[in-house]
Amino acid sequence: MKIRIGIYGYGNLGRGVESSVLQNKDMELVGVFTRRLPKNVTTLFDTPVYNAKDIGTFKDKIDVLIVCGGSATDLPIQTPFLAEMFNVVDSFDTHANIPAHFDNVDRSSRLCGTTSMISVGWDPGIFSLGRLYSETILPEGNTYTFWGEGVSQGHSDAIRRIEGVADAKQYTIPVPATVEKVRAGSTDTFSAREMHTRECYVVVKDGADKSRIEREIIHMPNYFENHKTTVAFVSQEVLNKDFSGYPHGGSVIRAGKTGVDGKSTGIIECSLKLDSNPEFTASVLVAYARALTRLHNDGVIGCLTVYDIPPKYLTTKSDQEIIKNLL
Repeated sequence: MKIRIGIYGYGNLGRGVESSVLQNKDMELVGVFTRRLPKNVTTLFDTPVYNAKDIGTFKDKIDVLIVCGGSATDLPIQTPFLAEMFNVVDSFDTHANIPAHFDNVDRSSRLCGTTSMISVGWDPGIFSLGRLYSETILPEGNTYTFWGEGVSQGHSDAIRRIEGVADAKQYTIPVPATVEKVRAGSTDTFSAREMHTRECYVVVKDGADKSRIEREIIHMPNYFENHKTTVAFVSQEVLNKDFSGYPHGGSVIRAGKTGVDGKSTGIIECSLKLDSNPEFTASVLVAYARALTRLHNDGVIGCLTVYDIPPKYLTTKSDQEIIKNLL
């Protein structure tokens, strides 16, 4: 029997999930659930579209609901609410608020007997595993995470939530000199400003106060206040023409010492280069939706993260196949 997937929210990430599910033969799409008028939403592959208000009527028709809202204001409300009815997985990526979000979703899941996963993607997600593995293997050293160069969906969404903003793209750019120091084996401590710069390209609504918008961006907690941030105001035409697409990527680098005398250097690096941030994030969500289904069938309830998932639960391959071909 195929895993029945629902998509809650249909922006760039939701479209990515739709495409990814169709690449996995053990899954099928039940539908897309949107806060917009369903008749105004056209899906990529003619997936049925329903009003988000009707989600409760699908309680026994969906095995995993993939929640595709934004981390700034959507997911903190949507995921705990939906976890009362469904097994859910989201890509919540505001690192500082992950513990509180986990507790809220865990409370809903345990109360209602569902299984949930939060913060699934490439960071948090794949890079989270890279940090854990590398710090365990090289206990004496430092771990550095570099994001970019690329478009941050979460940061762009946070800017778009500011009053007076019509559209925005935010590019995260690692500081090249710092990256080279780390790759050369440095275990120095670097500030946020020494590791990344953030470039914001913003379209404002007619009559909006640009000075206020710039101040709100630069001083936004958990997003921009600790980084060197520049804000450029552009037209919608320029944004569409010069800043189209959603490329991204980055690296997790662990530099540590090995041996009795600690003189040998070991460096572990996990890196990604993505043409489409939302499509790749969607692919990670879909893989973990499979694992979530298996864990729910095993009787596991409550909220989980990527740290709780046995790797073999992610794949459709048998134990024999992965031992023979991947081990």
